[in-house]
Amino acid sequence: MTAPALMEDGAPPPLFSFGVIADIQFADKDDGFNFLRTRKRFYRNSLQILKNASRCWEEEEEPERRPAFILQLGDIIDGFNRELSASERALQTVLDEFSSCSAKVHHVWGNHEFYNFSRAALFQSALNSRDRGERGEKNSLEEVYAYHFSPHPKFRFIVLDAYDLSIIGRDKSSKKFKQSMKIITKHNHNKELNIPPGHLPVHPYSAGPVCLAWNYDKVLSILQSHKSVVCFMAGHDHYGGYHRDTYGVHHLTLQGVIETPPFSDAFGTVHVYEDRMVLKGRGIISDRVLMFP
Repeated sequence: MTAPALMEDGAPPPLFSFGVIADIQFADKDDGFNFLRTRKRFYRNSLQILKNASRCWEEEEEPERRPAFILQLGDIIDGFNRELSASERALQTVLDEFSSCSAKVHHVWGNHEFYNFSRAALFQSALNSRDRGERGEKNSLEEVYAYHFSPHPKFRFIVLDAYDLSIIGRDKSSKKFKQSMKIITKHNHNKELNIPPGHLPVHPYSAGPVCLAWNYDKVLSILQSHKSVVCFMAGHDHYGGYHRDTYGVHHLTLQGVIETPPFSDAFGTVHVYEDRMVLKGRGIISDRVLMFP
């Protein structure tokens, strides 16, 4: 028998690693504030943080710790780009920066993607990170952006379409738009229907209530019914959050790049082992050890 290889620190190498980043929301505009005007947003500086992340991931010296892929958890550019007639330009600017990293990027779609582009346009864009063999019918009004991939025989990642039922992104003639309109008019009595609540996290202890998915309880029930689920990752709550539920599932909400001030960072690298995941955060992202159930 041969002993397993060890890293320089004496620990065994991870099975694989991946990078993670959320809510870049780049726009070529001066700093501003969030919807409630309680937190500052650094629209141009978000690109600098992405540069720092790409450089960090690409310059990792240990092959086992270099990300095999990147999870971009949504809101890659800000909705202001549409008002500035700069959606395509802003997206290309961010994608060019991602291209400096050799790892494949898996893109999650958030609300700001739909503020800038139609669902049909997103399916034809570089933000559709599904393999060609997994892509559905082109320009289908009802198509769902969800897929899975396996970076290692023992692990599978599932990218969810959290805006499958939504009034943003869906064509108004589609069945899902009409279904979404019935739901939102029943539960949201604001004159502006796009006012929250409703985003991507699915555990009420991992994010503020304004950021939870509409049907978070149903999604949570499905996750907890499978013993193989170890972690649910999301963005959108820029404060970030974390909770391990009673079933042992980790719910990690990553802090947002957009509200991270200059001279700090907001990204991480996750190293996956047989029995745990180790998040090595940069800047405002905390280190975490996520033991498997």
